Amino acid sequence: MSSPDSPGSPDSVKSPFRPRPVVGMQRRGEQRMGKFLEAATEVLNEKGYQGARLSDIVKRAGGSMATLYRAFGDKEGLAHALMEQSIHDFGQSVEELLQSTLPPEQALENAACRMVEEILSPVRIACHRIVVSEGPAHPELRDWFLAHGVEPMERLLSQYFAREALAGRLHIDDNAAAAKDFYTLILGGLILRSINGRIDASDIPQAQQQARASVYRFLQGTLPRDRPSP
Repeated sequence: MSSPDSPGSPDSVKSPFRPRPVVGMQRRGEQRMGKFLEAATEVLNEKGYQGARLSDIVKRAGGSMATLYRAFGDKEGLAHALMEQSIHDFGQSVEELLQSTLPPEQALENAACRMVEEILSPVRIACHRIVVSEGPAHPELRDWFLAHGVEPMERLLSQYFAREALAGRLHIDDNAAAAKDFYTLILGGLILRSINGRIDASDIPQAQQQARASVYRFLQGTLPRDRPSP
């Protein structure tokens, strides 16, 4: 069960969006919604938020415009649904870290590799491009994504570092700062390169190797001196 600070938790911030319609879908309808989201991810990554047309998404996914409107409302609702999906998937990697009983050297490396997979997924790249390119024009999309995705994730990382510091497995003075540092070190450059098209899901193995090296550097400054370096 997710805590109130879990990514995407409805208690973490009040959504600025008008509610998307609650649609009772049978299995076929759920599959259709999945196809819409897949097609939307492709079209958004190809044409950008402004250039993406709902007709292009319907043509690629199949189905009808009426079904898309019924499920998502409009293009903003579709973008919101993609963000929800991405936040849920990324949040699982942080939840797994919190539940891990492995030493920090292994737990953080595993989490970093999982985070890289999610950050370089097509849906996450589409979300980051919307947040960066459309943030000034659509601050409600940007702010919702940051409030439900990035900020809760940093709080959960902070909880992990607090737990490990209390147990004596890490030496950290400021857990919140450590969470931001870890996020930036592992993912900051990766996000930027994925937004501008220099890296994508095909580069995951290389990016994970770089993430392992970043975890090693992070641990150099946080492992207690009486513990051997990884």
